[in-house]
Amino acid sequence: MARKTANDDPLAPLTLAVGQEDLLLDRAVREVVSAARAADPDTDVRDLSSDQVQPGTLAELTSPSLFAERKVVVVRNAHDLSADTVKDVKAYLGSPAEEITLVLLHAGGVKGKGLLDAARKAGAREVACPKMTKPADRLAFVRGEFRTLGRSATPEACQALVDSIGSDLRELASAVTQLVADIEGTIDEAVVGRYYTGRAEASSFTVADRAVEGRAAEALEALRWSLSTGVAPVLITSALAQGVRAIGKLSSARGGRPADLARELGMPPWKIDRVRQQMRGWTPDGVSVALRAVAEADAGVKGGGDDPEYALEKAVVTIARAARSRGRA
Repeated sequence: MARKTANDDPLAPLTLAVGQEDLLLDRAVREVVSAARAADPDTDVRDLSSDQVQPGTLAELTSPSLFAERKVVVVRNAHDLSADTVKDVKAYLGSPAEEITLVLLHAGGVKGKGLLDAARKAGAREVACPKMTKPADRLAFVRGEFRTLGRSATPEACQALVDSIGSDLRELASAVTQLVADIEGTIDEAVVGRYYTGRAEASSFTVADRAVEGRAAEALEALRWSLSTGVAPVLITSALAQGVRAIGKLSSARGGRPADLARELGMPPWKIDRVRQQMRGWTPDGVSVALRAVAEADAGVKGGGDDPEYALEKAVVTIARAARSRGRA
């Protein structure tokens, strides 16, 4: 979710949206436009790319109007503005026009930093729109979407949605909206599974989850679906490794609350609860066997074997058996 500065008036003379996450940048623009049109339905909106803003363009767009109309001027990729145009923008920031809101979208890097600094110095309302490259960021985004819509979803449901949809924030936001519109009450993992079964089964993490739970048949089914839909074998071995290592870490950790263990092991609290459920049939020897199976599969899919699919199937079966090693002891 985009973060904002203390000045949170969308009708402030200048809004600075900083980052590279397109969905959040678009939302920052939409928020300003919506507020302006709520104040004046006839608000004139000019949404421009950097190459459309030449020296003199901003002065023309912000010049007084005979009709004293409210106007929103959006400049995208402001970091790409020419030096002469930047001078125009800086001059405007010193004396902004009434009834006009300027929205600058800036990537936030070194390029165009002078304009970024000038906008901040001028007291811009700033909206942070960072690129969400980490799974934890996307998970927080999904939780925030549910909160914004006034609905509750379990941690497992949020994680399942991220696993199913992937890294596209627009698709994640759309999925949350669909679930909220269709489902009453708390949204849980089973609901997400019903809506996004095909995509969830294609997830490498679904393969890993079923394997470490000892559900060999379901793990193999998920594996075959994943491979048939183009999931890279190396992603599956990575997920298997993460799943087995999580079992090993938690089984050797001291007991305690999920929050304490999360800090100790570097896992989110919801994952502690999930791994606790998954590790019930595991023994230390089983973890060792499973880690060797993952290493062999990893070598197999990276050129050490003739059949990557067979290497993965063998690893999945071995891990699922290891997950039941306590019951056979």
